[in-house]
Amino acid sequence: MAPQTTAGWHPHLWHPYTQPATADPPLRVVAGHGAELELEDGRRLIDAISSWWVTLHGHGHPLVAEAIADQARRLEQVIFANFSHGPAERLAERLVGHWPWLERVFFSDDGSTAVEVCLKVALQSWVNRGEPRQRVVAFEGAYHGDTFGAMAVGARGLFSAPFEPLLFEVARAPWPATWLGDQAVEAREAAALTELERLLAQEPTAAVILEPLVQGAGGMAMVRPAFLQRLEGLVRQAGALLICDEVLVGFGRVGAVSASVRAGLRPDLVALSKGLTAGFLPMGVSLASGALYGDFLGNQPNRTLFHGHSFTANPLGCAAANASLDLLEHPEAAHRDFEARHRPRLRALAKLPGLQHPRLCGTIAALDLQVDRPGYLNQAGQQVRRACLEQGVFLRPLGHVLYLLPPLCLDNAQLDRCYEALAAAVTALAAT
Repeated sequence: MAPQTTAGWHPHLWHPYTQPATADPPLRVVAGHGAELELEDGRRLIDAISSWWVTLHGHGHPLVAEAIADQARRLEQVIFANFSHGPAERLAERLVGHWPWLERVFFSDDGSTAVEVCLKVALQSWVNRGEPRQRVVAFEGAYHGDTFGAMAVGARGLFSAPFEPLLFEVARAPWPATWLGDQAVEAREAAALTELERLLAQEPTAAVILEPLVQGAGGMAMVRPAFLQRLEGLVRQAGALLICDEVLVGFGRVGAVSASVRAGLRPDLVALSKGLTAGFLPMGVSLASGALYGDFLGNQPNRTLFHGHSFTANPLGCAAANASLDLLEHPEAAHRDFEARHRPRLRALAKLPGLQHPRLCGTIAALDLQVDRPGYLNQAGQQVRRACLEQGVFLRPLGHVLYLLPPLCLDNAQLDRCYEALAAAVTALAAT
């Protein structure tokens, strides 16, 4: 049977999170330059969401590109079960430098698989200790990936519904999201902590998993560090493990290389990806404590972590990640003051009618459209996306949630264009 397609769609491609019957056809990109994408028709768009949150320093950054090319001439790939190599060793040492209480680094392919590794390590560690615990606590609104374990700990709904019978049971606590000027946050935090304490008391818990500071795909829902610190106290009292999913929020996105450090947390496991390689190559990392690593040591084969990926610790990805860290560790790295650049612009935008709940954390700025039916399927965000596209700015709202998460190389003139495009789009939407 011939491939089925519609006008503007390639007959052989299957795009993610996209319904071709109703979505706009994809735009053809021929190049990327810093914070901009160059289209086939010659237009340039500001990539205001860093190409799904991965393009950290901008498209085609020469330092990262040169590091990959140099590594490709030396060693492009080797099985990591039997060999080690310099780029992986250097990267592991540097990652531990930013998460110094975590001593072991396990490489995988992307954010979802990094979360899978964390879950498997957490659950098997209890088995290896002779005290099997199976309960996992997650948070309402969470998103941790699209593989089965990651889906299980993410919020259940439209994305996971076809697989619901196959997902393991997870207990869920409230996520007391807050925003600028929020006067009721302390009451919501107290209620959330009370519910978490109740869940932890019900039965022995293996692990609690969360996205520190910002739930990304769940609507850029932000919480305060003080809440997370009290949460960790409850987890420790229950003897459970704490997993931090920093796939989105790591590597400068929240104004620090480590979101755990900025939040004042010391998790037992951390999942990393997205900005890890500056968006050049797919790679995931799971960081684990030395104590957890010790749970897997022994002469018995069943103590082994039987998990791996063909491209584990791929030398090209490691080279890209090391080059990216060179940029992030520079004293004048752009992530350090991005929040201050956002703040006055966000406050001005939030004064427009039809917007609410402005919030800000590092490079991430977000607000909500006031709509009758908030959620991922709300089409108001798509109207804003199309209007911004006409102004040369690419956004991908999360339903009614508008956000900016640009590359670190974005200059102030480009940042102004992003906010001006959003203001014009919101104003036009309110007039309809």
